Amino acid sequence: MKITDILTSNKILIKADAQDQKEAMDLLAAVQFSSGAISDLEVYKKALWDREAKGTTSVGMGLAVPHAKSDAVKSVSLAAATLTHGVDCKSRDGTLADLWFMIAAPVGSDDHLDALAQLMGLLMDQELAAKLRAADNPDDFITLIDEAEKIKEARDREEEEEAAKRMAAKKAQKAEEEKRLAQEAAQTSDTSGPSAKGGHPTGQGAGEVYRILAVTACPTGIAHTYMASAALQQAGVKLHVPIKVETNGASGIDHPLSEEDIAAAEAIIVAADKKVETARFNGKRVLFTKVADGIHKPEELINTALKGDVPVYSEQKGAGSAIGTGESADEATDSLVRTLYKALMNGVSHMLPFVIGGGILIALAFLFDDYSINPSSFGSNKPFPRILNSIGGTAFSMMLPILAGFIAMGLADRPGLAPGVVGGILAKEGVSFTSLLSGSPPVSGGFLAALLAGFIAGYAVLAIKKITDPLPKSLSGIKPVFFFPLFGTLVVGLIMLSINPVMGLLNSLLTSGLTSMGSSSKILLGCLLAGMMSTDMGGPFNKAAYVFGTASIASGNTDIMAAVMIGGMTPPISIALGTTFFKNKFTELERRSGPVNYIMGLCFITEGAIPYAASDPLRVIPSCIAGSALAGGLSMAWGCTLMAPHGGIFVFPVVGKPLLYLLALILGSVLGMILLAILKPTLTAAKSAAE
Repeated sequence: MKITDILTSNKILIKADAQDQKEAMDLLAAVQFSSGAISDLEVYKKALWDREAKGTTSVGMGLAVPHAKSDAVKSVSLAAATLTHGVDCKSRDGTLADLWFMIAAPVGSDDHLDALAQLMGLLMDQELAAKLRAADNPDDFITLIDEAEKIKEARDREEEEEAAKRMAAKKAQKAEEEKRLAQEAAQTSDTSGPSAKGGHPTGQGAGEVYRILAVTACPTGIAHTYMASAALQQAGVKLHVPIKVETNGASGIDHPLSEEDIAAAEAIIVAADKKVETARFNGKRVLFTKVADGIHKPEELINTALKGDVPVYSEQKGAGSAIGTGESADEATDSLVRTLYKALMNGVSHMLPFVIGGGILIALAFLFDDYSINPSSFGSNKPFPRILNSIGGTAFSMMLPILAGFIAMGLADRPGLAPGVVGGILAKEGVSFTSLLSGSPPVSGGFLAALLAGFIAGYAVLAIKKITDPLPKSLSGIKPVFFFPLFGTLVVGLIMLSINPVMGLLNSLLTSGLTSMGSSSKILLGCLLAGMMSTDMGGPFNKAAYVFGTASIASGNTDIMAAVMIGGMTPPISIALGTTFFKNKFTELERRSGPVNYIMGLCFITEGAIPYAASDPLRVIPSCIAGSALAGGLSMAWGCTLMAPHGGIFVFPVVGKPLLYLLALILGSVLGMILLAILKPTLTAAKSAAE
């Protein structure tokens, strides 16, 4: 993939005017959206700022390369802009960024990485960067990129041809040396070993010998990884030092270092901000540094590595990797907690469509039915509601098996799916050895048992994979279709039959505890959960409250889900109200973006408040928490219920006591607005426009 395949003239802004980093990123994100590359502008912008939180994407030299992967991205896309004046992006070299490239990539796609690596290499050429800044129109900008790509391709071909010639020359030299040694050995009768003049020739024979090796890596494996690689290679050419660079990018490892490379190298540079494998460098001189140093100080790194005073690396026994000294190295650690969290979110995200579809259909069945006909069968008294209830109930019954199945799949990939689904069904049904052997009624373990079943299934399949590793390769094809589903399902089934009575007891205690809560306790619970929804707006607290609310639907406590959703709707609406009625508290850009938050809040998209919370967290977040807590507490106090875990205003018709629910939302949003007006300072007209 070439750069010009993903960068077109309609996605290039020339001499754009941006007052700060946020405005520059908003401009380019809007270009990506208008080009049709992304489906949801706000979701993509959130992904951009999430990436920015890990470390600035301004790589110095006046260049910024914001990038993000997101489900909102339809296809790989690149947008670019030159600014009339640079803006501060907290670049490591302190320069203001006036040349921008923004990358949008769909989750699961790595097609953009080759083009990105080439882009990073091209942008290290300051002459090209200057020409791009001076371009008068998008077509000239594209032409410069295209010509630079062609020049680089020609240069790469020349280098490959030169390398082939050097390798051929080394082969010939080795053959001559071996011939000479053989002749000397034949002429020497008083020695049984090689000639004292000879010995084995140095070098790698037919292979290329590199004096310096390097490894580059950044947390996301996109921009900095390839820029550092390009900078080190260019510095090697300038210093006449053969160098080979391995990149640990988002798509995996490119140009891996071989054992022969490592054995022959004088020193190794590890420019990384995340974990890379270093056990292979044991006994070699290794210079550890940040990936940014690979971009900005490549010549210095190479000269330092060649001096000979770089310490020899010694890998501790049993350790398989080391970490570079970059500031973001700890962010790359995929801990057990992170692994469990990702698996849980995989299960929840796949479960939601069943809960939403089934829950809304069941709620509609109650909406259209007549309670007076037969209260005991309310929801199925009339034919149409009966049909809706049956379809919705079927979809809803899949909630726990799907949750468990995709948790297991998140841990063990596709082989974990079937055992996880079976475990989820057993958890839902509450079947146990006791119920099977003695005939006692099963007790469902509910949401908690399904969670546990998913994790048990995932780790059980991983264990089976390890156990079957020693089997002959001829049996590899039968493992995923026979061994994994058979033994995985058996193991999970036996474990769930054993623990279901305990999980059923816990579920019964939790359900009865929630049901028997007094009004004051329920109000406090509503305040707590709704407040959590606006604490980090999509982070762990938000997700914990949302998962708890979704689980409560399965237990029949639909008032909890109502409090959770209203807590997530309140922050964007509070901010929208603030930008409407208290304009002097917000910047011009915030005021322009404010009305969008009415829509996002009503659609239950809490993330609309994130840019405002990020720019002023100490004032915005407490205001939003207070507003959400009030809305959630009132929802609980007034007995509002909700069968659907999502939908915002679109599911209000199936909310229990919808008018009171709407009133709670209004009161909570107004409180948030008032607190924002009190806490945020008043901006002067000049300062508002400047910011």
